[in-house]
Amino acid sequence: MNKRIATMAAITTIGLLAGACATSTAPAAEQAPTTGPADLTFWMTGSEDEALVMQKAADLYTRSHPDVKVKVSALSWDDGHAKVLAAATGKSGPDIVSGGLSWGIEFGGLGGMVDLREQGIPEAVKAKTQQGVWESITSRDGAVYGTPLDMTVYLTYYRKDLLEKAEVEPPKTWEELTSAMDRLQDDGVKVPYSMDWGNIDWLQYFNFLRQAGGALYTPDCKPALNSDAGVTALNYWADLYKKYKAPTQTAEVPAALANGVAMVSGGSWQIKAVDTAQPKMKDKWATAPLPAGPAGQGAFIGGRIVGVMSYSKHAAQAADFIKSLYTPEAVKVITDAAASRGVLWISPLTDNIGNLPATPDQIEAIKAAFAAGYGPPNCAGWETSQAEVTKKLQEVIYGKSEAKPALDAAAKIMEQNAG
Repeated sequence: MNKRIATMAAITTIGLLAGACATSTAPAAEQAPTTGPADLTFWMTGSEDEALVMQKAADLYTRSHPDVKVKVSALSWDDGHAKVLAAATGKSGPDIVSGGLSWGIEFGGLGGMVDLREQGIPEAVKAKTQQGVWESITSRDGAVYGTPLDMTVYLTYYRKDLLEKAEVEPPKTWEELTSAMDRLQDDGVKVPYSMDWGNIDWLQYFNFLRQAGGALYTPDCKPALNSDAGVTALNYWADLYKKYKAPTQTAEVPAALANGVAMVSGGSWQIKAVDTAQPKMKDKWATAPLPAGPAGQGAFIGGRIVGVMSYSKHAAQAADFIKSLYTPEAVKVITDAAASRGVLWISPLTDNIGNLPATPDQIEAIKAAFAAGYGPPNCAGWETSQAEVTKKLQEVIYGKSEAKPALDAAAKIMEQNAG
């Protein structure tokens, strides 16, 4: 999984939500019996490798349900949203889709996806999965059109050798982070800290906002990032660039570590990529949770949802297959198949973290991210606001604005786009 895939998975379209909420749900397709033969088509967003991984879970299901066949096809992130939108509005296409966290709300609101509460899936899996993402995938009326399929989380990657030489421990707080940057610089490290996934973007700000005790919106979807916590977060984050010289140019985790960056904030999918892309880094790096802020730990969580299209003539069988993806057997098959292709697949099931093919420090960092993680907001207008909000944040990074007026302007943009 690359950065584009993870970012798209995290933030894909909520922009049609306002209109979708005013759209009545389309009549359900004529349903075949809830049991019996079915040929299901599953569009899996991501690479061909990821589709092959998911096919392993489909084949596992077919072994115990021989009258149900599931064909998994890769759906590119580049045009996947448009293709699923066309399927939803044209009522023709796959039975099952995976996609960005907001796709279920969008396409379900348009009448294109089944409310999985009717099939009992959220009730069956919610208590066992990462909790912070459920707000992102639950529509304002409580409908759940897609349940979490996989997760991507933020971690701190660090060079063990550089930190040991400078007698620095992996930072656990904001204060320790800036102190570590000073000590590493004094020890000759040119770039003590950098950010990969979401560099100079709202995604990285989101982490600091949560760590400061803030949020992008209130529970009733009023803009909230211009709170005192939002100002605290933005001032600290901007200082990492202005005062401590974190690069505004992005280098992915493997390259950054290989080029002498001591600490990098990046996505969990890079865990398997570091040693593969940079063999000379083997045994020289480790991971830790993101440092905690004044309110504690907090981090953005991305990933994909999976759901059933409303026109499917085999919705019950499709939903039953989705339920199977949360069984220990299916999770193991997916995790092992992904690992064989150099991908760390993180199931949303909290009990599975300890079984990941990862080192103890990586597992502990992922556990911390799960415990303190939040998905993107499910509020109308956020998708269309992201680019302009990021510009306002960057004005502070580049010294063109103070934090409070920049955030006030961002909040106004969010309010206007809410409709």
